[in-house]
Amino acid sequence: MKRKALVLLAGLTCMLSGCSGIGSSNTLVNVSYDPTRELYEAYNELFTAYWEEETGETIRIIQSHGGSGKQALEVANGLPADVVTLALEGDVDSIRDAELIDPGYVEEFPSDSAPYTSSIVFLVRAGNPKEINDWSDLLREDVGVITPNPKTSGGARWNYLAAWYSFEREGLSEEEIIEAMRSLYQNVVVLDSGARGSTTSFVENGQGDVLIAWENEAFLSLEERPGEFEIVIPSASILCQPTVAVVDAVVYEHSTEETAAAYLNYLYSEEAQKLIGENFYRPVDQETALQFTRKGSERTLTEIPEDGRWLVDTVDLTDITYFGGWDAANEKHFTDGALFDQLYE
Repeated sequence: MKRKALVLLAGLTCMLSGCSGIGSSNTLVNVSYDPTRELYEAYNELFTAYWEEETGETIRIIQSHGGSGKQALEVANGLPADVVTLALEGDVDSIRDAELIDPGYVEEFPSDSAPYTSSIVFLVRAGNPKEINDWSDLLREDVGVITPNPKTSGGARWNYLAAWYSFEREGLSEEEIIEAMRSLYQNVVVLDSGARGSTTSFVENGQGDVLIAWENEAFLSLEERPGEFEIVIPSASILCQPTVAVVDAVVYEHSTEETAAAYLNYLYSEEAQKLIGENFYRPVDQETALQFTRKGSERTLTEIPEDGRWLVDTVDLTDITYFGGWDAANEKHFTDGALFDQLYE
């Protein structure tokens, strides 16, 4: 499961230039977000084998990855995605608002069209030299923070909201929370456009003291560079629900309605849910999730535990409903001129 440079430039060039295969019924384009590269590389192999066995047809899947918000904008502006598998429902909403996805897409697949979940944790260097244990430690002047830009990255919005929730949980007033968030973002060393770029800045380029990361990205770093990093589980975080959807306007044009729906439906199969857990995401199928879940009191992980991938009883975990849903969260925090723009000036 080595982290690869799966930019798939050739695939994107093909999409934009209209080369052979795009728009045909035996080709699917999946536009996804940054940290799902390894997951969908494995899943596409699983699905193509399943589809050939079921139908006798050979299918080609083209993958695109980047900051979730930026990816959503590209699709809304014409990038021909048959399906999107983005970091949050709010990004899919922007494609729906461009009248490319039919209303009600959240009910089209189980679990609100979120076939896996994740959370937000900290990745620090081995030994945790800066003694970073919770969100308040990210406000210290001697701590360099790596997190992507909420204007382009869905993961960055989850990071931001997890921090906000933690400060509110501590009893801070809104004015105090805004000052705390301003201090946090003043400590950001690099504001990359996507979550994978932030991982590269921290893990490969050695920038910063702490990476605010998707849980799956943090575990992948432990796997690839054993002994170099530790995961710190903060006392409060947020349950991240990446959302999938068929891009209706595109599949009607490409005649890929059946294949696109099957591609997303199969994410809920036993085989795919197991693959999801193996790639450090949380399966939504509870029976499968139990294979990858452990309980414990530790808040620091130095290696991937043999008896599970995440701790479930050491963190106060909220979800997007705490913020009134994505429409309300975006309006208050992330639209142009909203709170993020104000505190990051």
